[in-house]
Amino acid sequence: MENYRMLLSKQILDIPITGVTVNRVKSINTDVDTFEKHLLGTTVVYLERRGKHLIFHLNTGGRLVLHLMLGGLLYLGTEEQRPNRTVQIELDFSGVKLYFMGLRLGYLHLLTAKETDEALSELGPDPLDHRMTLEKFTARLKGRRGILKTTLVNQQIFSGIGNCYSDEIAYIAGFTPGSKVQNIVQSPEKVEKLYHATQSVLREATAQGGYMEMPLMEGDTLTGGFDQQCRVYDREGEQSPSGGKIVRVELAGKKAFYCPVQQHDA
Repeated sequence: MENYRMLLSKQILDIPITGVTVNRVKSINTDVDTFEKHLLGTTVVYLERRGKHLIFHLNTGGRLVLHLMLGGLLYLGTEEQRPNRTVQIELDFSGVKLYFMGLRLGYLHLLTAKETDEALSELGPDPLDHRMTLEKFTARLKGRRGILKTTLVNQQIFSGIGNCYSDEIAYIAGFTPGSKVQNIVQSPEKVEKLYHATQSVLREATAQGGYMEMPLMEGDTLTGGFDQQCRVYDREGEQSPSGGKIVRVELAGKKAFYCPVQQHDA
């Protein structure tokens, strides 16, 4: 989502929305007429990311809040360029369309600034926020119980970490995804390793375009670049950079991948 934010910020800001198409009413939070009325003729003046949400700030003061959930994708281009996928919503930016695809569980909601803050009020801080020091990171984990995997993907603790990044963070930190968080917190050294691993993986992923499977637009060679750099995620049975055979496990209903040579219980 950070990759989408950066790329779209160079392409759609201050360009009037001249067309709105809604193919799936369940993907929005109003009736279609209201949705169209509030968007036609407006411009996006700023794009913000909060965790896994992308927020389109409109020149009217309103917000479009996007959450792709599992399988959602964006594509920016012409009708001829767009991939052969089911499109739930289209926004026409004066001839170039932004396609919202795969929103089976995702959504694009039209909200006020206040409603946006209320809707996202329970999100934890972003690990990449410049204010996220080691001390604040440690404080977010203190008193927590449970395993590392579910703690990292808990959006109320830290926002923006999903299944892929949580496994990569655990690998770099050297802990199994099933490690007990309370054991990590008891050791300042272990917490510091986890903190630096979190920063490292998320910054690397941002620089390399994340792991979305499809380019955002024609000529986009950045989006999805991190997918090829994953050390353990979705690589069951392969050899990790540490030389171990990558194992897949199920933890609290979530799949997790780790290397038994590199990673050990905290």
